[in-house]
Amino acid sequence: MSEARTVAERRLYEAVARAASRADPSLAPALAELLVVPEGKRVSELERLRTPPTKSTGTAMVRAMERVEEISAFALGRVNLSRVPVNRLSTLARYGQLSKAQTIERAPEPRRTALLTAVVRQLEAQAVDDALDLFAVLMANRLISPARRASDRDRLAMLPQLEKAARILAKASKILTEELDLVAEAGTDLDVGALWAAVEKAVPRTAVVGAVATVEALVPEDDGSAEAAMREKLALRYNTVRPFLSLLGESDALGAAPAGRRVLAAVRPLPALSRRRVKDRPLLPREVDAELMPAMWKRAVFSNSKLPQGAVDRDAYVVCLLEQLHRALNRRDVFASPSNRWADPRARLLDGPRWEAMKADVLAGLSLSEDAAEHLDQLVRALDAAWRQMADRLEEAGDDAKVEVVVPEGGGRAKLSVDKLVR
Repeated sequence: MSEARTVAERRLYEAVARAASRADPSLAPALAELLVVPEGKRVSELERLRTPPTKSTGTAMVRAMERVEEISAFALGRVNLSRVPVNRLSTLARYGQLSKAQTIERAPEPRRTALLTAVVRQLEAQAVDDALDLFAVLMANRLISPARRASDRDRLAMLPQLEKAARILAKASKILTEELDLVAEAGTDLDVGALWAAVEKAVPRTAVVGAVATVEALVPEDDGSAEAAMREKLALRYNTVRPFLSLLGESDALGAAPAGRRVLAAVRPLPALSRRRVKDRPLLPREVDAELMPAMWKRAVFSNSKLPQGAVDRDAYVVCLLEQLHRALNRRDVFASPSNRWADPRARLLDGPRWEAMKADVLAGLSLSEDAAEHLDQLVRALDAAWRQMADRLEEAGDDAKVEVVVPEGGGRAKLSVDKLVR
């Protein structure tokens, strides 16, 4: 058994090394250079590339993207290892990952080349995963959370002014309501002067006018004012993301499903946007993709009073794109390759002869027999019928309905509001 295992391992090493040499005769020597400790350094290049990022900063993101580029430069995707069992290759890579560079360097050929090929091939996917993990942490902890806290602090700071204005308006409204009720009961004409005189006994007219102005300034008419204010704070975090915009936009590791192609296409020009001198050449509306901007972002992107009339806030637009990219990555509308945690889920689906061989069993196990397109159309029709039925019932219920479908002004995604259920 020991002899058979040794023969199998030797065959594995030879197959991997042969595939690497067939892809590029200079690949094995280039991989061997990773075992060398550069002058003035304490560790080999392999050890450096095996070390993941440890900080969640824009600079760390730059290093993570540079690490991806360095490893991707070996282009190990061109090495055809389709005949090597996946579990054997994973075991070889895991052993190489746990081994010191000196141990790999002392290994005889073709074992050394096989180990390096497997390790660097796995490192490429790990480096992409580490970079995107760091991007997700940056968006959540260094951009969105601080911006939300800053927005909440500003709103809390305005609360005393709002409370004072609300008390003044409450007093005026109470007297106004009482006087109007008396006029209605008496059936007399409304005397505006007497009405104001009654109000001014409790609250000066100037105080009422000032309170109205305060409420109008602190309480915008739109329902999404809190989210819009948070996005304005989020736009101020541009300097956090600026260092890695060029590398992110130029990365070949990112790909997109049909739902994410527009987001990825907008991310590609980020390097040019980051280098642009917007003070000399302002960004114009025709140069941005407004369809990617939710309503909560439009105020920050298009209404910056510090910019010339009609100019687009470049910083806000860039951060908006990164937020959309973050969401697309979480949905896998945008994915990475090679990758383990951020890969395209469709890549693991069976296709071609393998799917045809298992199609009948899979469909039987899922109780499906019709074509996929027909099945999806059936689900769409059922969903559409359910929405129409709910809309008809809401219309029949009228004002007594406990729920309602709310469509934001100016378009946007409709929402099902159940606020009345908790009153």
